[in-house]
Amino acid sequence: MGGVDKIFASLWGKPLLAHSVDVFQGCPAIDQVVIVLSQDKVEAGRRLVREYNWSKVIEVCPGGVRRQDSVKEGLKRLSGCQWVVIHDGARPCLGVDLIERGLELARDSGAAIAAIPVKDTIKVVSPDAFVEETPLRHSLWAVQTPQVFSFDIIDEAHRKAQGDVTDDATLVEQLGYRVKVYPGSDTNIKVTSPEDLALAEAILKSREQG
Repeated sequence: MGGVDKIFASLWGKPLLAHSVDVFQGCPAIDQVVIVLSQDKVEAGRRLVREYNWSKVIEVCPGGVRRQDSVKEGLKRLSGCQWVVIHDGARPCLGVDLIERGLELARDSGAAIAAIPVKDTIKVVSPDAFVEETPLRHSLWAVQTPQVFSFDIIDEAHRKAQGDVTDDATLVEQLGYRVKVYPGSDTNIKVTSPEDLALAEAILKSREQG
């Protein structure tokens, strides 16, 4: 992103983070929101809360060294919750429907994650760049957020975490819990580059005009 903090990058007239939080603020199923940011961005986050009047945001707190450490810090700030919805603030194009479907499907197993089927052929490649395996595409899904868990399960998963993971569902899987996958959205993109930012703006504009 050329040195720009993507979470605060301008996206269709407001900071990228604001698009995600606006969705949670407007979701009837959500009661509390905790925003987790790097230590040097906490005050900027608090200013956004005041500016946008997000009444459901109960705290803006600093995260940890790893992603999972940051989630754990966020969990500490919640109180009286039965369910937890974890979302990457760099995915600004989610809708309320993704949150509500996740909550509905998580009721059976205690865990549900948004994902989309992989469209490309995937190769497992060795360190010296030779193909080792071609897994069957029909069983591969690209994981997104939101990820929804019962509070007891995700709290236990973070307390007993072993090793580094790239998503919270992995910690839950390590404990032997089954995680339900439900259809995410092709438009629920993660912004990691200026090109992604332009695409996200096009998606948001299209929704507004459609």
